Amino acid sequence: MNHDEARRHVRQAVQRAVPDADFTGLGPGVSLRDAFEMDSLNFLEFVEALAELSGTDLTEDDYPALDTWDGCAALLLARAGASHHRGVPAPGGPAPGGTS
Repeated sequence: MNHDEARRHVRQAVQRAVPDADFTGLGPGVSLRDAFEMDSLNFLEFVEALAELSGTDLTEDDYPALDTWDGCAALLLARAGASHHRGVPAPGGPAPGGTS
């Protein structure tokens, strides 16, 4: 997974939780919860969608990092990198020992 793919997952997850979300002018460090007026249920829906789309396990400990677009992308990239380094393929990546 690269940064653009991670950001795409975030965008899709936000759109599942807030279907009319307008990303126009949204900066990378702006709070997603504030920008899209997410209540706690919307945020949980967003987190579940992000986990599903990215193939990443997300827990309550991750919530602070999931506040901004770049925070989400950085967390997803870190998890994908950690999985890759353990010999576990990142979502959509080749299986260990496989050929690309």
